[in-house]
Amino acid sequence: MGKIIAIANQKGGVGKTTTAMNLAASLAALEYKTLVVDADPQANTTSGVGIDPRSVSYSVYECMVNGTDVRDAIVDTDIDFLSLIPSRIDLVGAEVEMVNLQNREEKMKEALSEIVEEYDFVIIDCSPSLGLITVNALTAADSVIIPVQCEYFALEGLGKLLNTVKIIQSRLNTNLEIEGILLTMYDVRLRLSNQVVEEVNTHFKQIVFKTIIPRNIKLSEAPGFGVPAIAHDAKSKGAISYLNLAREIIEKNKLAH
Repeated sequence: MGKIIAIANQKGGVGKTTTAMNLAASLAALEYKTLVVDADPQANTTSGVGIDPRSVSYSVYECMVNGTDVRDAIVDTDIDFLSLIPSRIDLVGAEVEMVNLQNREEKMKEALSEIVEEYDFVIIDCSPSLGLITVNALTAADSVIIPVQCEYFALEGLGKLLNTVKIIQSRLNTNLEIEGILLTMYDVRLRLSNQVVEEVNTHFKQIVFKTIIPRNIKLSEAPGFGVPAIAHDAKSKGAISYLNLAREIIEKNKLAH
């Protein structure tokens, strides 16, 4: 049975997409059959794993709004064990179109339920909002990873997101758990980075991942080449950090091969 993990934070620029594509690629590199779902209209995860959003016939949008068979939307990537349900700009209109649908919060769950058994992990990249598509992702997910950047306003908005998670747990998905808070964009030279790490650990103790994702040029460069960091430079600090995160999640879920 595949584990569905949503990567969510309503703040932009915290490393959601970087985390979604690099975590998915790292799990695939460890030979876990992985599906990454791009649920962000910007489609950065889609292009980040080498698929041109303009070339796709079906996206997550058609699966949710038109009931298209999810298998028709899945595309293979150049990375072994890694598949993708792409996104494209149409997804922007999905929230409006879904307003009148019955069980509108469960459209993604319905779509993914058909194929979740076929994967070890399904990773969902959410858009930077708490709109209907993110609610769909959290309703479909078993757990959520919350990336938090090691910068000044790091904890701002975290309370709001945790509140949304609580509402979803009580009304739509009683099984939703917090997989962990992931510290991103860490710069060892900055006192502020270290203060944020300390503060997050003090507030949230058990749910903070041990792995911290550093600021890393290779992580920033890789999407420009249409590949995750592990395919761009497997020895880079960024790639190694995401591999460590993948191992931490595997261990936590007792899913070692």
